[in-house]
Amino acid sequence: MTTACLTASLAAAIGVAAPASAAPCGNKGIFGSSLAFGSSFGGLLGSRSDQKPLPRISTGTSRTIGWVTGALSNNRTDTRFGISGTDLGISWDNGSGQTLMAFGDTYGDCNAPGQQWRHNTIMRTTDTDPDNGLVIGPGIPGDIRSGASVSTAAPRTASEAVGSPGVPGVAITSIPTAGIAINGIQFMNYMSVRSWGAAGRWVTNYSAIAVSRDNGQTWTTAQSTVRPNLPAPSPGVRVVDDSNGKFQQSAYVDGRDGFIYQYGTPNGRFGAAFLARFRPADILDLGRYEYFTGDRKTPWSPDKTKSNSVVREPVGELSVAWNARIGRFVMLTGDENRGSITLRTSRTPQGPWSGPTTLLTSGQLSGVYAPYIYAGTSPDSSYLYFTASRWQDYNVMMMRTDLSLIRVP
Repeated sequence: MTTACLTASLAAAIGVAAPASAAPCGNKGIFGSSLAFGSSFGGLLGSRSDQKPLPRISTGTSRTIGWVTGALSNNRTDTRFGISGTDLGISWDNGSGQTLMAFGDTYGDCNAPGQQWRHNTIMRTTDTDPDNGLVIGPGIPGDIRSGASVSTAAPRTASEAVGSPGVPGVAITSIPTAGIAINGIQFMNYMSVRSWGAAGRWVTNYSAIAVSRDNGQTWTTAQSTVRPNLPAPSPGVRVVDDSNGKFQQSAYVDGRDGFIYQYGTPNGRFGAAFLARFRPADILDLGRYEYFTGDRKTPWSPDKTKSNSVVREPVGELSVAWNARIGRFVMLTGDENRGSITLRTSRTPQGPWSGPTTLLTSGQLSGVYAPYIYAGTSPDSSYLYFTASRWQDYNVMMMRTDLSLIRVP
C-alpha cells in the first residue's frame, strides 16, 4: 500500500476541516508546515517569499551562525536545489561519513505553477565543522552520495522524499520528525498531517517510519510501523489505541546500552514527551518496543498504554543526543507558551531530566522554532550545533550553544 493510499483509507473515516489561509509564497492555495507556527514565537508571514539577512544574535550561551537554506545561504539552495523556502533540517549520521538532513514542506520558484511545492526533501553533507556555515555539495543525478537527490530531468530540483495527497482536511502533507541509520539503512519517522489548526496545533492521521536502502535517494513506508491517530472509530475502521497519539512526533537517540530510544510527543506543541526503546534490529516491529512507565519496580513495559511522560508539557519539536564532554544526554525543545528554545540534560535517556535552560527567546529572535541537534559534529565538543527555523523567512539556520557555559546538575 502506498503512502497516499494509506492516507486515503484512514482519512475516509474522518471529516474535512477548513483549509489553511496562507503559505510561504503567499498563495492561499498552497499549504506549508509554517502555517501552524506563530503565537508565542511572534511574527507574521508576509506575502513575499523574500528571505532577510539573518540577525547576528548572541545570548551569552548561544549565537546564530548563518542560513543553511534559501537564497541568502552560502549554499544558494534556491538555484542549486530549487529550495527558496523550507524548515526543520532534522539531521542524523548515515553511518558512512555523511550527515543526512530532512526538511519539511519545501518551496522553490514562487512564480512557478504550485510554487514547486514538495512535502519534504533530503540533503546530504560531509561538513563536520559548521562554525563558518554548513556546506552542502552539489546534487548529481544518480549519485546517492551527492548533496541532494535530483533527477536527470530536474538536476537543480531536490526530489520529494515521502509523498502525500496534499488534500486539505484529508492529508495536507507528510512532515519528517526524526531519522536514524542502522546497519547502513536509513529510517525516517514522519507524520501525516490532516489539517493545520490554531498556532502550534495540528491534527495528524498517523505517524510511520519510511525506509531507504539507497542513502535517502528513495523511501518506502513500512506499514508495520504505522500508528493511526484517528479522532474516533467509524464503521469499517478498527478502534485506534489512544496511546498512538503519544508518538506522532519523534526523536531518536542511541542509548549506548544496546537500545535505541524513541521520544514521542502528540501532534502539536503542547503535549508532554514520552519514551520507548527497542533493539536496533527491531525498529520496524512495534510489538517488540518497550515503553517507559515511571514505575521503579517495572520501569519498562511492552504495553504502550502504560507509558508515562519523561518531560512535562509543553514540549515542541525536540531532539536528543549524547555529549561526551559533559557526560550527559542533551535535549533541545521548543516551549510554545514562553516562545523559547530550551535545553535539558540527563545521565540516562529516561531521566530524570533537568529543568529547562533557556537558550533563546522570541524577544531575542522572533519566529524561531524546531531546534534540531546537528549530528555531524563530534560528541566530545563543548559546542552544541543545531538547526532552527524562522517563521518569517521560512528557512533554516545554524546555531551554536557553548555547553561550557551551561550549568549541568
